[in-house]
Amino acid sequence: MKRVCIVGAGASGITAAKTLHERGIPFDCYELGSGIGGVWRYQNDNGRSAAYRSLHINTSKQRMNYSDFPFPDDYPTFPHHSKILEYFENYVDHFGFREHIQFNTCVEHIAPRKDDTTGEMVYDVRLHTGDVHTYSHVMVANGHHWHPRLPDPPFKGEFNGEEIHSTGYKEPEPYMGKHVVVVGIGNSGVDIAVDIARVAKNVYLSTRSGAYIIPKYMLGRPLDHWLTPASAKLPIWMTSIAINALRFLTIGSQKQYGIPTPNSPLQAQHPTISSDLPHYVGHGKIQMKPNIREKDGDSVVFEDGSRETVDSIIYATGYNIRFPFLDDDVINPSENDVSLYHLTVHPEYQSLYFIGLCQPLGAVMPISERQSVWVADLIEGYSALPSRSEMQGEIRERKTRIHARYDKRPRHTIQVDFFPYMNALQEEIHAGRQRAQQKA
Repeated sequence: MKRVCIVGAGASGITAAKTLHERGIPFDCYELGSGIGGVWRYQNDNGRSAAYRSLHINTSKQRMNYSDFPFPDDYPTFPHHSKILEYFENYVDHFGFREHIQFNTCVEHIAPRKDDTTGEMVYDVRLHTGDVHTYSHVMVANGHHWHPRLPDPPFKGEFNGEEIHSTGYKEPEPYMGKHVVVVGIGNSGVDIAVDIARVAKNVYLSTRSGAYIIPKYMLGRPLDHWLTPASAKLPIWMTSIAINALRFLTIGSQKQYGIPTPNSPLQAQHPTISSDLPHYVGHGKIQMKPNIREKDGDSVVFEDGSRETVDSIIYATGYNIRFPFLDDDVINPSENDVSLYHLTVHPEYQSLYFIGLCQPLGAVMPISERQSVWVADLIEGYSALPSRSEMQGEIRERKTRIHARYDKRPRHTIQVDFFPYMNALQEEIHAGRQRAQQKA
């Protein structure tokens, strides 16, 4: 009998659960913490939320909502994290599947094996209680923004002050009147630097290569409203030129504020969304610095030779993809590299799925919803996968495109363009249903 294990009840896990619940597919959803929401539950007791008190979404609510459950009209365009959690809670209650989520439950190990009777792949799931349950399918939705990635190799020298990863940052008050270095110019690094700059004596934002800063509104419209299904059909270089033009018309040249511009083009990296950084740098509340060369007691020396006395270093240097419950011979995401068909299906264990394991310029939630629809089709037999060699071919092609377009960094390995990827999933849903009909 088909029964599905879902790992995690964050934004991806709950839409997976909702989809299976609607289809009448039996499932159990295991959540490490005492509530849903994953990263969007501030101070989540699962220990894996990087949310800080001031966090707001950086994609608009219109692009973030699930297809059949829009955000309330009275929500702002870029809601606070508390509103996002409220939305998720209402989603779960509206569709009525909360009783299928087992909270305070850790999945310790998932072992695939061939069933002795049927010869089909099954999965023995061991919980922290020692109980082992067997499932026909597994949907992994444990998120990829929880395992801290630190500079490798570490910066030389010793530092006498506080050093934390951005996952440990929650509020600015502990940095009142202090001198702080934030390492990393991604979304979290910039948000945290701005947050701390309101109370700190000095904030230094250190970056190896800079980033393109895109404000949340461009010419009065939310930034992601400029990206549409129609614009997604244009060549990527043309879209990048248009976005750069809009950016310039909105904030001018970021160099004029004192923010370095990367050497690579806009389409070669994930941009940073911030309306505040140019103003904080322009007013001297945040000082831009190159990469750290070494730590020296109560000081930090940067690659340009400048030295600053600092109290704290916050590493906003990204995350490692980790599946602590799966053995490396099943999947080993070294350097954040994963070999999955459309970033969803394991080509060797074809009843093992990964939901929300992507990094779009846009929201993950609609993507996770569409992935879940596809996976539900596969579980019910309404859809069929192509051959293993075809799946491996798609994986190779995706990696080739990534390497050709993006800077070679772990942060870019699961990068997708929102509308083209959504279209690719929809095309695969259609193709899979045709394959299933041909086999019937």
